Amino acid sequence: MNFGFPMRLQYMISGGDFNNAGAAASSLKKILKQLSIDSELVRKIVVALYEAEVNVVAHAYSGLINIELDHEKILIVIQDEGPGIPDIDKAMEAGFSTASEEVRSMGFGAGMGLPNIKKNTSTLSVESEVGKGTKLEMIIYLNT
Repeated sequence: MNFGFPMRLQYMISGGDFNNAGAAASSLKKILKQLSIDSELVRKIVVALYEAEVNVVAHAYSGLINIELDHEKILIVIQDEGPGIPDIDKAMEAGFSTASEEVRSMGFGAGMGLPNIKKNTSTLSVESEVGKGTKLEMIIYLNT
């Protein structure tokens, strides 16, 4: 495949659609492997994106993922329409979760999403407005 830089990708996420949770992460993984990106970096990128996707599916009504990849970094911006996060600092604590019992019964909602995203990204920015939604901006540098 012939890829041009910067590369831009976009994916839609539907709230509650656990059957397709991770589809964007899987698609991006294939592209990154074709670009011969270091396998450890691919793992970090895919883990961060997967966790973010599942958060949107579990907590929001819908979401949009925008990805921009160049020779230095990958920028992933996820904007959702949902209830928002009332306390971002609390949400960043490992084990803290507002997931419903239904979501937990499916094996999600352990409260590790945002901590895992932070652990696997170079930078993470979280903005949220209660009643409106949440925006995550992740950067992973490719030459670290």
